[in-house]
Amino acid sequence: MNIHLTNTLSKKKEVFSPIATGKVGMYHCGPTVYWDQQIGNMRAMVMSDLIRRVFMYNGYETNFVRNYTDVGHLTGDNIGDADSGEDRMEKAAKRENTSPDAIADKYIKAFNEDIASLNVIPPTHATRATHYIDDMIQMVQELLDKGFAYSTPHAVYFDVCKFPDYTKLSGQKLDHLESGEGHGTVTDSDKKDPHDFALWFFKAGVHANALQTWESPFASPLVENGRGFPGWHIECSAMSRHHLGATFDVHMGGVEHIPIHHTNEIAQSECANGAHFVNYWLHNEHLLVDGKKMGKSEGNAYVMKDIIAKGFSPLALRYFFLQSNYRSKQNFTWDNLEASETAMKKLKATVAKMPDDGTVSESYKILFNEMVNDDFNLAGGLAVVWELLKNADVSDADKKATILDFDNVLGLDLDKNAEEVEMVISTEIQTLLDAREAARSAKDWNKSDEIRNEIKTHGFDVKDTDGGQKLSKI
Repeated sequence: MNIHLTNTLSKKKEVFSPIATGKVGMYHCGPTVYWDQQIGNMRAMVMSDLIRRVFMYNGYETNFVRNYTDVGHLTGDNIGDADSGEDRMEKAAKRENTSPDAIADKYIKAFNEDIASLNVIPPTHATRATHYIDDMIQMVQELLDKGFAYSTPHAVYFDVCKFPDYTKLSGQKLDHLESGEGHGTVTDSDKKDPHDFALWFFKAGVHANALQTWESPFASPLVENGRGFPGWHIECSAMSRHHLGATFDVHMGGVEHIPIHHTNEIAQSECANGAHFVNYWLHNEHLLVDGKKMGKSEGNAYVMKDIIAKGFSPLALRYFFLQSNYRSKQNFTWDNLEASETAMKKLKATVAKMPDDGTVSESYKILFNEMVNDDFNLAGGLAVVWELLKNADVSDADKKATILDFDNVLGLDLDKNAEEVEMVISTEIQTLLDAREAARSAKDWNKSDEIRNEIKTHGFDVKDTDGGQKLSKI
């Protein structure tokens, strides 16, 4: 079957046609690894995983690249200006009194644990920006040699006026861009146009004390040996070219990247490579919380630790994400997550009771394929699962075989019984359970009851069984 997808570049739904028969080259903008990732970022990771799984379900071999940004992503991007502000990695290093490398190591590990708990398939290549500095320098040099970039004492800039199709992804006009985008708050009198963006920052001016810098062939009278660091945008262009070539099939990321980050990627890549950059651009919408934008100022920037601390399985969150299209906003509430976990457990328990050795229903497989191949309509695919369960004309064994086949896309581990899936609990709860077990061993029943009551304040109850303490949500 054909896969139809909505291409941000063409602004319409298209039939997917790969560059190489039976293969898909995919790049997904990953996290800046300076903090625990919010569940909105987790939604983006699950959505890209689902899209990848749909390609795989259709028989495509996927070369999937996701990056870790560990240098060059400045805080000005919060206001739509990626060339201003402080480096996020350095800011985090100061916050935790350590080095940017240590920050990256810490939060890459946390990120990988989070996405593994959501059953996200590891990428073919997990690229860390600081490991590809030579590739970035080479691409910047190519842009300079071809006349698409220029140097000032403070930075090397891409000359936007040299690329007439600069806004073809966003559809905006340069003079209509919202205030602040691409202008930069750092005054550089040698910058030709306020929309020009940095490819390389020299270790000078506001970046004179930058912690992560490298020598380069670029000249500045303010530094020796061109020492500095790459701009955020050039990183993805260099890493994608390294692993996917000058032109590849699919590029994914959040809608917030359309007007600046992805627009800049296209400009510098097509000018450096002399070739069309990406055939299909896919952008996921944002996750809301209680109808509001997620953010620390709102007090609703939940991370996976919060989900687990409430006693929910990470896969309940994956099930929740399945119920909305990647291009639509989705509203997270604790009640919605509770409903998702209830539905997922019911599905797991139902499948577990069914006999094995069935045969996949071809008619339902076709129906499922039609759904997920239509712009990755996973909610429709999930609906097919529940419709199949209600069909008395299909044997239970065939239902199980068919649903487990669908789970190659859904990724819910439906071959595991709900009761067999261990409850993931926070370190704090586990510490309380251990303390209660010690109190019971010492026959300190009052202390045991006190700890049990404290556990209840976290939304759990604990019962004593022959197999030990049994934790359950209240």
